Amino acid sequence: MQAKIPCIFMRGGTSRGPYFNRKDLPEDLGELAKVLIAVVGAGHPLNIDGVGGGNAVTTKVAMLSKSDDESADVDYFFAQVAVEKEEVDFSPTCGNILSGVGPAAIEMGLVAATGDETSVRIRSTNTGALVEAKVQTPGGIVNYEGDAAINGVNGTAAPVILNFMNIVGSKTGAMFPTGNAIDLVDGFEVTCIDVAMPMVIGRSEDFGITGYESREELDVNRELFERFEPVRIKAGELMGFADVATSVVPKFGLLARPRRGGAIAARYFMPWTTHPSFAVTGSICTGSCLMAPGTVAAGLAQLPGGNPAVLEIEHTSGMIEVVMDASVESGQFDLKSAGLLRTARKLMSGHVYVPSSGLA
Repeated sequence: MQAKIPCIFMRGGTSRGPYFNRKDLPEDLGELAKVLIAVVGAGHPLNIDGVGGGNAVTTKVAMLSKSDDESADVDYFFAQVAVEKEEVDFSPTCGNILSGVGPAAIEMGLVAATGDETSVRIRSTNTGALVEAKVQTPGGIVNYEGDAAINGVNGTAAPVILNFMNIVGSKTGAMFPTGNAIDLVDGFEVTCIDVAMPMVIGRSEDFGITGYESREELDVNRELFERFEPVRIKAGELMGFADVATSVVPKFGLLARPRRGGAIAARYFMPWTTHPSFAVTGSICTGSCLMAPGTVAAGLAQLPGGNPAVLEIEHTSGMIEVVMDASVESGQFDLKSAGLLRTARKLMSGHVYVPSSGLA
């Protein structure tokens, strides 16, 4: 006999996956990992025995609960399930999946709709970040239809506005956890930066690419991955992490001069495959790298004027726009908040089934 678990299956931004009420899952992380592996079907390139989609952006899981933090309505616990390995990483977060947290929380009854637009205050328990999501709720019902479009998703949908706060030093406690805006690792200049998502960022040309390649071109370029993965691992140690050889944190990014009118051209790695578009948290971290003085972005970025600054990051599927409320005084970068427009859509609701042995 199989065990059934209630869930909502949603697209959040340019990712998708099951959204659970945390109370319906095992508390023990070891047992929880077994359940999520079964749900996704991890361990097969097509995730044929689960609801995963054979790509890291479709093997993500959100788990929600009422928050005991007075500054938040709901807690968001994220898990990145591997595709071809039976592994789960609870260390990162995902801003795209977070796009669906507000709608899912209302659908689950964890947050009550208030008028035509509902503000949902979200605490990311993986990183401690606080995010306000503005969700359209005409008549007290989540609306998914609208005219907002994001690159990497076909069609249009209702906008979900995300405003990120308390995101500097999300995992390490410092924007530059090594103490430097640039570090030399294995002969490569990189910026080790932690804003919303810890990243190691380099220049595309230093790693032997133009920075304008497609996802498909990059994914078959195994020499590129063999070149940057040792750098990512060593930089992770410099950032204060333990061995990150099997962890998706820190992520890796490469920058090039913009050529489609954006602030920068960038490629984001997850880290063992190329992101088909760009991560929300990665866009905030990359935007901070662009605006902070003395990083690897110096001489490459074309920054717009004004504050808040609207930064457009060119990626493999188009552009992602991030609004940075920040300032630079006496050479010090101060980020107050970062905002993005995303969309989400409920695809299915019901139950997923796992072997009964998977639930303690």
